[in-house]
Formats: sequence, structure tokens, C-alpha cells
Amino acid sequence: MGLHARIAARGCLIPEGTDETLYPSLNEPRRDAFQSQPRHDAMRIVRTFLLLTIPALLLLALLVGTGTAARALIWWRDLLHAGDFHPCSLAAVISVSFLLAAGWIWLALRSRTRESLTVALAAAFLSLGASLVATLFSLYLDPAPLLAAIMTGIAALLVFRATRAGAREPALRRLFGQRLRPEVFRKLVEGDFPVAFPGEVHEATALVCTIHNHVDLMEVLGPADYVAMMNLYLRTASDFLVDVGGYLDECSGESIRVVFGVPLPPEGSLNHAARAARAAIDLVSRLEDLNRECDSRWQKRLDFRIGLNSGQMVAAAFGGARAGRYSVSGPVVEFSRHLSAACAQYGCRILAGPVSFELASTSVEARPIDLLQRAGTRRRVELYEFLAPKDRLSPERERSRDQFWKGVILFRERKWDEAIRAFSSARIPGIADRALDHYLERVERARRGEDDPTPEQAILAEAV
Repeated sequence: MGLHARIAARGCLIPEGTDETLYPSLNEPRRDAFQSQPRHDAMRIVRTFLLLTIPALLLLALLVGTGTAARALIWWRDLLHAGDFHPCSLAAVISVSFLLAAGWIWLALRSRTRESLTVALAAAFLSLGASLVATLFSLYLDPAPLLAAIMTGIAALLVFRATRAGAREPALRRLFGQRLRPEVFRKLVEGDFPVAFPGEVHEATALVCTIHNHVDLMEVLGPADYVAMMNLYLRTASDFLVDVGGYLDECSGESIRVVFGVPLPPEGSLNHAARAARAAIDLVSRLEDLNRECDSRWQKRLDFRIGLNSGQMVAAAFGGARAGRYSVSGPVVEFSRHLSAACAQYGCRILAGPVSFELASTSVEARPIDLLQRAGTRRRVELYEFLAPKDRLSPERERSRDQFWKGVILFRERKWDEAIRAFSSARIPGIADRALDHYLERVERARRGEDDPTPEQAILAEAV
């Protein structure tokens, strides 16, 4: 059977006789906790807008029509000595006031409370400023209707925030902060699902990016330089991954974890694993650029490694009032961290589990790295290195990848001489390939009967 026929027949590079039923099924229908309903959400926010705006405008009409608003600001007219000035058109002022109230309520529903209150304060000062400027032309612009419009809008918002529907945004803001792309967060606010997040099983992909040489950097850099370097990395990586649709789950001094597929399923043709894989490949390029800047500023570089793993994980609001946030948990999540740690051993930048490879295989180029088996079980898990977006390898690199893949098959079939020839053929002159060096060393050890799992491989196999 040819190389590509074996790959197609077995999906992962699993030797003959392996119990493939131990692998998670990739053909089962996905279970998404939330479904996007854009038309329904748009109707809901329009309905909310009308329910708030109509009473606010009625209250504004009452305040202006009865003269209550004008009497409340008679001191302003006296302050400007505008008693003899020609008044501006009351109809025009009232029309602007109605538009101001409706516009502010719409803005408040579509933005954060702090932002909308800032706009309200600015509008109030502009109203008073416009009234002051009008006196230069012997006109009196009564700011009372404009200020009343702002106050009624704020009152409507406060009443709305006290309701269950209005409390959604503050509750979601506490759980998610700024760890989601703004448009994704807005869909959460405008959706109908409960915000308690007691726990749901999601099909998703966890991406972990870790700095492996952070201890060395800490020893040679001063505290301020070390923190500046780590923060530069964390900002670059987290901002990019959130911008491409990930949820920033964890961010520590030297590591970040971003999840694709939660809290909402991805939109478009790419599934969560394909999005994560493409993001990881692009992140490598961005961090290589960042390393040039680090080299220029501190004469040091970041040794970053990325682990990807896909499958079922529990997503929920973990913690209490002080430290509560939305997060994910489960063996799939933990294994992504193990993969990130194992990258250095295999000489990879991106190491992915089998489900991530299967789901992303039409979007990225990859090659096999290792086949793990936990002691005492028949379960085997293939690890892959992601190399480039689909069809983006040069002809030489594509040939190298195929020869490497062939060498891995021959190695597992214990055909040592043929494996060495395939791996040697995979070498591209002038380009370092630590994964290739790793396999050549394994072949030599295996020929001597010394190919026992390393401590790192044993730890990784136990995590399978």
C-alpha cells in the first residue's frame, strides 16, 4: 500500500492492528450550547429600544409641556441675563431634544454603561455651551429640554438595568471582561440564553502558548526589563488571538490559553480547530517578528511553543463573586498544556493532538511527530506538527514533508535503513530541522535496542 493510501486508510499514522475504536468519533453531530440568531437578536434590541424610548419621550413631553423643565433652569437664564433676548424656536429645541433622548437610549443599549454616561455628560455640557454661545447673538437657547432629554434617557436606562434583561451586560462583563472580541461579546448581550453558565459540554479547541526560557530570562534580565519583555509578548499574542475569534481564558506571566469554539460557535466555513490552527501558524510569524524587536532591545529572544488540542470540554462560570469568570476545564484542556511543554523535546513550534489534526487537515499542512500509548492500555494518540496554511508550502518543503512522513512510517515498521534514507532525503540544506534530528537520533537508538520512552514522553503518554 502506498504512503498516501495508508494515510487515507487510517487517518492517523497508526500501525496495523491498532484498535481504532478507541479514538473519539469525529463524525458525530456537534453539540453547540448556543446558536446564533441574528434576526431574532436584532428584533429583540429594537423591541427593547421602543419599550424604553416611548415612555422616556412621554415623560420628556410632560416635563417640557408643563414648563417643569424650564422652571428648573430659570436660574440659568438669570445667570446669563437673557430675560430680554429673543428665544430660539421652541419647536426646534423640542425636536432636537426628542432626537437626543432616542439617540442616547440607542447608544446606551449598544455600548457600555460608562461610555454612554460619558456621552450624556458631554451632551449636557454641549447644551449649556450652545446656550452660552447663543447669547453672543442676543438669542436665548433654553437648554432645559435638552438636559431633560438626557435625564429621562438616563432614568430609562437605570430602570432597564434593574430588570433581569437589563442586568445581562453587567453580568457578562464580570465574567468575560475584555477577553472576547467586541462583536462576539455584543452577541452574548443580545442573545436569549441565561448568563449563569452552570456548565455545558462544548466541542472546542484549546491553544496554549508558553515561553520555555522564562527562567533563563528572569536570571539575566532585571525585573523591569523581564516584565516589559513578557508584557510585550502577552499583549502581542493575546490581542491577536482575541482579534481572530478566540476567547482569552488564561494569561499568566509566561503563558496564555485561548479557546476557540466557546462561548459561541465560530461563524463561517472554518471550524474551531481550523481557526485555532491557522491562528497558531500566524502567531508564530508574529512572535518571530517580535523576537527581532526583543533582540534589538534586550539582546534576548523568546523561546515560545504552542500546543493545540480539540475535543469535548466543560465550559462554565467558575468561582464566586470575587473571582468568578467564564472558563473551560477537562482532560482535553490539560493535554493542550502538555503538548505545549512537549514541543521543545520534539523540536516543534506547534504540536497538535489527533482531533485537531483531523478537523483542521483541510486548512493546514502538517506532519506526524509521535505516536503515544499509555502503559497498560491500547489507546494510541498521534501527535502532529502544523507547518503552514494549506497549499502554502514551497515545492521543496512539500517534498521534505512527504519524505519525513514516509520516514516516520518506515521507522514504525522498524525498517531502519530505509527510514534513515527517507529522513536524510527530507533534509533541506541550510535549514535547521530539530524534529528531523530528533527522529534520526531515535532511529540510531532503536537500532541499538535503546528506544525506550524518554521521561518527557512517559509524562505525555500518561496524560493521554
